[in-house]
Amino acid sequence: MTETLSVQALNRATLARQMLLSREPVPVAEAVGRLCGMQAQEPKPPFLGLWTRLEGFQATDLHSAFHDRSIVRATMMRATLHLVTAADYTAFRTALQPMLDGALRVLGDRAKGLDLGKVVPAARSLMQEAPLTFNEVRASLQEIFPDVNDRALGYAVRLCVPLVMVPTQDRWGFPRTAQFTLADSWLGSVPAVEPAVEELMLRYLAAYGPGSAADAQAWSGLQSAGEALERLRPRLRVFADDKGRELFDLPDAPRPAEDVPAPARFLPEFDSLVLAHADRRRIIADEHRPMLTTKNLRVRAVFLWDGSARGIWETEYKRKVATLRMRPFEALPQTALDELTAEGEGLLRFLEPDAKDTVVAIEA
Repeated sequence: MTETLSVQALNRATLARQMLLSREPVPVAEAVGRLCGMQAQEPKPPFLGLWTRLEGFQATDLHSAFHDRSIVRATMMRATLHLVTAADYTAFRTALQPMLDGALRVLGDRAKGLDLGKVVPAARSLMQEAPLTFNEVRASLQEIFPDVNDRALGYAVRLCVPLVMVPTQDRWGFPRTAQFTLADSWLGSVPAVEPAVEELMLRYLAAYGPGSAADAQAWSGLQSAGEALERLRPRLRVFADDKGRELFDLPDAPRPAEDVPAPARFLPEFDSLVLAHADRRRIIADEHRPMLTTKNLRVRAVFLWDGSARGIWETEYKRKVATLRMRPFEALPQTALDELTAEGEGLLRFLEPDAKDTVVAIEA
């Protein structure tokens, strides 16, 4: 008979893999690899995501990894920007290409006249000369293809040419308008020829499992996720969730007891953990999920208490005072508020080391 895993059991299993049951003393590149990438729509959130997971993390650790090219920022899962290790970029960029090709559908009528067979080599030729911002890419391609929408040209290059962002000495590693360069030039190796979808699914389960085929597809964007998991079935353990849906997992992956303590933690905006499952109840209750995303599709920063997302948070820095404001989804016990306040003060000291004072406020 198939063993059923409760929502609480799934929560603890995923938190263990996400290094959120305790901070772990591992190097930055190893951590990013274990997480199978970190969503990085903006440059700052991954720094906070690593601070909340790693023992003794310093911002300079991630800066060093950018500049020694062991970690790159590039378009990957769900056609969004992620931090991934150089090895994972090389291994999995080809596997994700069908999903990236499919994302071009959002262009609609703007894709009129777009010929990838001509645009892709033209873009590669331009970017072999020097790194370029996307404003520069669009302007240069518009000169070559004057009858094609400039935004369509830029989007096609973003999805169909393997590129990485060029890091700088900016505080969070990249400027607002960053340059891109060819991945093979930056890394000295080309993406793998064969699409390693099955290996990607194994890595997904190691980082976010146990998971269903729908979960794996939600995280990766790949329509082929379920087929890959089916091929892997003989190598996997199979469970069921509380609604009878099939879940896959690695045989030896951690699945701690439901009552293992989970400390207060702050997740940054866009953290992959809150986006990695079709059924997100293991992290956030269905009734709170609408509060996770803003009208312009920003994924809000959430805080965890007893393993689950219990509210959203934001910070500000004025007159040398760093303030963190928490807005719980519902009333929390004093124990939770005490733990969150202590953790929040540590977060503020990381974010604003020059602050003369720190304030953690809890709003109704």
